[in-house]
Amino acid sequence: MSKRKPCNRRVQIERSMRALVNTNHAAVINIDPSGLQVMINWKTGKQILSKPVSDALCDVAHRWTIYIAGICVRQDGAQYIKSIDIRPDGVHLVERLSDVLEHFYEEVKADCNPNHRIGMGWLAVPGDTPVPEARLSALLDAVGAWGQVKEAA
Repeated sequence: MSKRKPCNRRVQIERSMRALVNTNHAAVINIDPSGLQVMINWKTGKQILSKPVSDALCDVAHRWTIYIAGICVRQDGAQYIKSIDIRPDGVHLVERLSDVLEHFYEEVKADCNPNHRIGMGWLAVPGDTPVPEARLSALLDAVGAWGQVKEAA
């Protein structure tokens, strides 16, 4: 009797899709109140337009590291963010992430000065990937987070 595991095509496909996501440093970034949501290379800040990468990111459940940020501008014009990072238990599809981070989103929003806050944003990176706050700020800037109209308080 052979001790080899039987061929599991689904596992092989998911493994190759995760490798594609990791190779392209793919992540999902969302900013409010504009509602913009794009797939971005979290290392370079460039938008990813590839359908295979999109399919790999959206169709396979991943473990996620999620960064939630309040996008703020002080009266003197200085831009800053207030952020937290969370690592939810289990694996989740991209479409279910908003349910996972809803509580934390409101927590960060309440922690920001309402006179400074122009919006909120989040970055979801597959895996256990640390993204420094300066990199998060640069990614938010790359998608135009500070150029949006201030949200109503």
